[in-house]
Amino acid sequence: MMDLLIPDKTHDESRQGEALMLEQADNKYNGRKLYIESYGCAMNFSDSEIVASILLNKGFETTTDYNNADVVFINTCSIRENAEQRVRNRLKEFTVAKVKNPGMIVGVLGCMAERLKSKFLEEEKLVDVVVGPDAYRDLPNLIDQVDDGARAVNVLLSREETYADINPVRLNSNGINAFVSIMRGCDNMCSFCVVPFTRGRERSRDPQSIINECQSLFDQGYREVTLLGQNVDSYKWKPTVEGDSISTDEIKGTNFAQLLEMVALISPELRVRFSTSHPKDITDEVLYTIAKYDNICNYIHLPVQSGNSRVLELMNRTYDRDWYMDRVNAIRRIIPECAISTDVIAGFCTETEEEHQETLSMMDFVRYDYAYMFMYSERPGTLAAKRFADDIPDTVKNRRLNEIVNKQRQHSHERLQAQVGKVKRVLIEGFSKKSTNDYCGRSDQNAMVVFPVTENYKPGQYVNVLVERCTTATLIGKVV
Repeated sequence: MMDLLIPDKTHDESRQGEALMLEQADNKYNGRKLYIESYGCAMNFSDSEIVASILLNKGFETTTDYNNADVVFINTCSIRENAEQRVRNRLKEFTVAKVKNPGMIVGVLGCMAERLKSKFLEEEKLVDVVVGPDAYRDLPNLIDQVDDGARAVNVLLSREETYADINPVRLNSNGINAFVSIMRGCDNMCSFCVVPFTRGRERSRDPQSIINECQSLFDQGYREVTLLGQNVDSYKWKPTVEGDSISTDEIKGTNFAQLLEMVALISPELRVRFSTSHPKDITDEVLYTIAKYDNICNYIHLPVQSGNSRVLELMNRTYDRDWYMDRVNAIRRIIPECAISTDVIAGFCTETEEEHQETLSMMDFVRYDYAYMFMYSERPGTLAAKRFADDIPDTVKNRRLNEIVNKQRQHSHERLQAQVGKVKRVLIEGFSKKSTNDYCGRSDQNAMVVFPVTENYKPGQYVNVLVERCTTATLIGKVV
């Protein structure tokens, strides 16, 4: 934008006048304070950094206190009902703050924006502006509409938007770990999920823009990047072919394994993580790439959702129990030290007790290091809501979820106990939550490690830690 505001000597007076008008228009935002609160997945937090970049470039400043903000945004998640209720309660708190500051603009961003726009804007009148995940560039215009006394909405989905040219503002950053979005949207139509309807179809970023962002982060001192996508394994970028100047390799495009390698080659001191993989798409090529580079972390999040093939079919997961187990066997064979985490849904429509037991047996087979575990929550507009009755009583769902949680606690502890006596390379992230006498950081397998502060090291550096013991969630050791 600044290039437009610096008149070239060859520009005529009309172009100079246009640049002056643009500059004056941007100046109206100077000093206005922006507050953003994010809920849900890592992609939402990454999107908030894009929003901050767009508005800071217009003259806004960020604040950590919504009571002092001129514009308050809440970036939302629609995956589960309790998340929506939490957001609604938070919006009511913002409404109270708005009484003391009548000029405050309150807005909803993200997945919930598209699904509940009419409720928020018209029925409950909790917000002034509603913006979907592909419309963040339109925020200055929408804010202008609210300033003029109107309510504003843009929830249009795009087949092209990737925000590849925007350098995200790292909100609440420790200066060490950063999210990097590599793609947007999802083409999978899992019957329980709203994401394809709220985030649109898959589209991948130009790999060079991703490399440039990761290189810039490394140059600023960041030492770990997490590549984000709803389904990173389906990342596929092909250039627009114009003329005969594009090589055969370029026409073939870049897949996820190749992108992983490109990021790993930036520096051996830059750790690379990614999320989320889909069992139907994760390839041996990706696994061999992880095994090839020490700085690609030995950690894969591989959602299973259910251990039963019939339930997986109802979920439209497009793999069965045997396929998932084959992918786990491939991970164990190619990356023996790899940690695996997962997502599990308890009590999906028509799930029988025997099918629930198959989920528990799948957990025994994999022995996950970590899991995100939920009761099934019907989401309006999803295929499951249209096709299947939510017929499992809450008491049964709760009991099944508790069995899943208890089993995972056992497995998580066992996996940590297996690390005792080993030396782990840890990236120091800062002081531990309990004491400034201890540092904390994550191992290659994504386990939290706590160890005494030493004067020779500081956050952002790597240390080798001998694991001496563990709790149910943390490794504890000393630098060696």
